[in-house]
Amino acid sequence: MQPRFTGQTSSNLCNQVLQGRIMKIVINAYSARRGGGQTYLTNLLKNIDSNPRLEVYIFADESQYIPNHPNIKKIKTNWSTCNPFFRTIWEKFILPIFLKKIKADVLFCPGGLVNTRVPVGCKIVTMFRNMIPFDIEQRKKYPFGYMRFRNWLLEKLFLKSMLKADLVIFISEYAKKVIENRIPIKLKKTVLIPHGINEEFKVSDRTNMIRPNQLPKEDYILYVSLFDVYKNQIEVVQAYNLLKERRKTFEKLVFVGFNDTQYGERVKKEILRLGLKNDIILLGNIDYKDLPSIYKFAKINIFASECENCPNILLEAMGAGRPLVVSNKPPMPEFGGDSAIYFNPRSPEDLCNKIFTIIDKPGELNGLSKKVFERSLLYDWKETSRKTWEALKSL
Repeated sequence: MQPRFTGQTSSNLCNQVLQGRIMKIVINAYSARRGGGQTYLTNLLKNIDSNPRLEVYIFADESQYIPNHPNIKKIKTNWSTCNPFFRTIWEKFILPIFLKKIKADVLFCPGGLVNTRVPVGCKIVTMFRNMIPFDIEQRKKYPFGYMRFRNWLLEKLFLKSMLKADLVIFISEYAKKVIENRIPIKLKKTVLIPHGINEEFKVSDRTNMIRPNQLPKEDYILYVSLFDVYKNQIEVVQAYNLLKERRKTFEKLVFVGFNDTQYGERVKKEILRLGLKNDIILLGNIDYKDLPSIYKFAKINIFASECENCPNILLEAMGAGRPLVVSNKPPMPEFGGDSAIYFNPRSPEDLCNKIFTIIDKPGELNGLSKKVFERSLLYDWKETSRKTWEALKSL
């Protein structure tokens, strides 16, 4: 299924709205702190609408890249917005004063939480990005404590924010259906705009890329993701062990992603238990700029997550044009289409079987590579940004 950019937006309508007056959009990006949220914001701002009668005011962390553009104004605050408690106070009592002062037309909260009562005439836009709070099965995998309570609370707050918003931006059809099945009334207005793929990740046809030094000299199977209970790295390790029992496996298994977590320690213990210390490489976090080449040189890319909204890692891996073996849990098939091979992420046997059927067949690997790259061309940040700015201006 091709990605759909849906919603009641119109370029002509947006241009008419902006004729004769300046439209002011305020972006509260303080809660969009993780890599995916920052990547989204970076691409949205890089591809900002060039209409001179549009002003964008943005509140964001210092680490957030803000392009130098005449339409963009970065606003600083003296509040400790890194602390959720103080950030909430700022959103409830200080931000409304700013919105009223500049006569803002739109408050956009891409992190998904809306804690602000806006002035009359100001519209609210939010996004749905974090699926974990809405997956009860995944929530139960966390021990009683902070994370379980946090996800329970976020579910309530996200739903409240979406019901409050004049527009909700969904990034997958699956996520849209999940929310529509959870709320008693219809949302005011929604639009479906999937994320894109950065151009630097579309490297399938590049022949001059240098193999990173941290990679093994042997061929390798790659899985990029942070280590967490719903990412299933343990099952991937077990599948690799089964593969080694079925064939002479010279390929290494390479994990990329932050692994200094409780679950990461469980993965490391499983590697030692199975005697795979010399066969599995944990690279940890690496520079973002090195990821395209790491995807590019992989023999097979794996994505074993059970819970995603819009799987950015999967999209980035697609850009490399290497064979993909992917979790069959939604929304992964929505994005991978018929270009990937799907497996049950809870079954090491199924993953082993799917890898075994292709790993020694160059013809099948090449065919999958071509299909993966062709599929990746459907996801473009310029199109994502254009549709997003149209949706914001249409309010």
